[in-house]
This record gives sequence, C-alpha cells and structure tokens, in this order.
Amino acid sequence: MRIIPAIDIIDGKCVRLTQGDYAQKKIYNENPLEVARSFEDAGLKYLHLVDLDGAKAGKVINWKVIETITSKTGLTVDFGGGIKTENELEKLFSSGVHQVNLGSIAVKDAPLVKSWIEKFGPAKIILSADVKNENIAINGWIDNLNLPVSEFIHDYQMKGIEYVTCTDISTDGMLTGPNLNLYKKLLKQFNGLKLIASGGVSSIHDVIELKKANLEGVIIGKAIYEGRIPVEALRDI
Repeated sequence: MRIIPAIDIIDGKCVRLTQGDYAQKKIYNENPLEVARSFEDAGLKYLHLVDLDGAKAGKVINWKVIETITSKTGLTVDFGGGIKTENELEKLFSSGVHQVNLGSIAVKDAPLVKSWIEKFGPAKIILSADVKNENIAINGWIDNLNLPVSEFIHDYQMKGIEYVTCTDISTDGMLTGPNLNLYKKLLKQFNGLKLIASGGVSSIHDVIELKKANLEGVIIGKAIYEGRIPVEALRDI
C-alpha cells in the first residue's frame, strides 16, 4: 500500500485545513521543501501535493513550490488543485509530477477529462472524489452536489480510469478515523479499482486497517503534523 504524506499549500506555505474550511487554516511550516525532504529522509517514497490557492482560484497557482519539490527530492509526487487546462497538465508532467488529481473539472467537464485520460493514459490521472454524505463536493469542497460518488466513479471507470482518491470531507482534518465502511463499499462495488483513502487518519491502527481492506494507498496529513503518527513508523507498513 502506498503511504502518501500530504502537503497542502496556501501562499507558498505548508498548511492544513479542517473539513476543507479555508477559515480553519493552520500553518505548519513556511518551507514546503523542508517538509518534503523530512518525509524522504524518513524513508517514504510518495507525496500528495495540493495547491489550495489553485483549488479556490480554478487554476494552478503555486508553480514554484511544485517545481522545487519535484526537482529537489526523489519523491513520487501526485498533485491536485485547480487544474483546468491541458497546458497545465503538460506543464505539470514536464515539471516532474507523476500523477494529477482531477476533481472539480471532472465533474464540470467530463468530456474534456475523458479526452485527457485517452491522451495521457489512465496511469497518469487520479479521479479525485471528494464526498460528503456519499455525494460529490467540488471547488475546494465549497459546493456540494447531488451526485452519488458511486455514479461518479462508475462513469469514469467505463472510460478507463483506474486510480481514485476518495476524501470524506466530514472526517478530513478531524483525526477521528477514516470512513472505512465507505471504502470497503466502493472496493466491493468496483472491480479492479485502485482506491486511495484520504481524510480522518489518526493513528497507525487506522493505516493498518486500510491496508487490510486492500486500499491502493492512504493519504496522511494532520496526524503527521500533530505528532499522532511518527513518520518513521510509516516506513515499514
């Protein structure tokens, strides 16, 4: 299972939100590269990098942070936040980003995203399913839609999508445990789905339970920053 620490960026700084609320922002480090290197030094291989400014603005904003981390670490980076154009995708891949997460744009312009899956290949694109009460939420979680997550995933799986990151907004940043039942339900429903869990992870026990459930990966943010999970403890899971 991929162990994927998260770095969320606002104004070039490493922050965390609670339940996707920009008003509930906490700055953990003003140097994201320093944080990324600490993950790499601890033996981790992956990084989930999110441009929260971009998610709100509808375009990638923090290019300098992206390029610094991809060029100065050996981490396998997946990136999300505000991607809206093919030019951005090409620039991200040429900057060293391994995979991109597409959420809001995948809801608003499905034909465009499906054309990207065809052009760049399903291995390069992660469908980002942010959910609240099992319905999709978009635009940095500001807008909740009456679109069931299962319907959203099914539509894209028919077009070749393999990777899905599912974030339960109600658990994100709360340190109350992940929505394991939702993940098990989705894995049972979709054969071959490479599902990455996000939101609520608070302990090593949570990570182990997700591994037992055959998740492709788990994104961990606040639990690391708040000292609930020592980074070194994640290396051997």
